[in-house]
Amino acid sequence: MNNWNIPEELEKEVRERDKVCVYCGVEFGISKNNRKTLASWEHIINDAKIITRDNIARCCAACNASKGIKKLSDWVNSKYCKEKGRNKNRVAPVVRDALNSGL
Repeated sequence: MNNWNIPEELEKEVRERDKVCVYCGVEFGISKNNRKTLASWEHIINDAKIITRDNIARCCAACNASKGIKKLSDWVNSKYCKEKGRNKNRVAPVVRDALNSGL
């Protein structure tokens, strides 16, 4: 179990699935000096108790900071996402599934 209470097997599965940010598609880098390519753990639904493959994802630190505690559907429709060209059709399948379920 890691610092975010994600079981080792789930962490491995999500790392394999999410090679790029689930929101903007940026490739993750290894430098901690570049916030844009720094991978961070994300709860798609902002509930730390939901630790499932459908709710845990990896995204860049910039998207994570922008989304914050906003509801996913509100964030995807925000001015920030519109300015950055992010929308429900340009996110990873795990995020699209969450949006299609009304989250």
